Amino acid sequence: MEQNKEMTASESLALIAETMNNSRRVILRTNAKHFILWGVLLTVLSLVIYFLWHSTGSANWNLLWFAMPAIGYGTAALVNNKKDADPKNEISRLLGLSWSAFGFFSVVLSAIAIFAVPMNITLIIVLLLGLAECISGVILKSWPIAIAGMIMGIGGAVAAVLLKSEAQLLLFTLGGLLLAVTGLVIKLQYK
Repeated sequence: MEQNKEMTASESLALIAETMNNSRRVILRTNAKHFILWGVLLTVLSLVIYFLWHSTGSANWNLLWFAMPAIGYGTAALVNNKKDADPKNEISRLLGLSWSAFGFFSVVLSAIAIFAVPMNITLIIVLLLGLAECISGVILKSWPIAIAGMIMGIGGAVAAVLLKSEAQLLLFTLGGLLLAVTGLVIKLQYK
């Protein structure tokens, strides 16, 4: 006698929800190292640029920011492990698009600020960074990431207006530490 193996609608929805939650956990676990990597890189580079600008009085050291994508993506490629690859689904696609948009806007607006229209690029970048991190937290349903992004974006934007010249670079130092700590929290939470 053959049994009916079809799932009910509620069983199908439960299976889909479980699959999405498992996918989020895997993505969080595998991407904790990226939060740490980019956080450490942001912290170190902002401190280097700060000390060079502070000791020479030249804001031209800000051009070193354009090295960050090459260093970061190169290091990420070395750190990535094929066996720890993110599942390919809508969640990982949205995360990739969010951070790609952040990178695109950051580079293009920085170039425009340097070569065409002077603007408070620190304010813009810190706001974009906070927004990208907050969106990542919402997509992944991770409060630590979403809250860290809100703190970075809102607090950083206010501080960018209050701080002057090279002191603004310390916002990126704090932002980098916030990213790295977020990565460590995720790593500990999703072992």
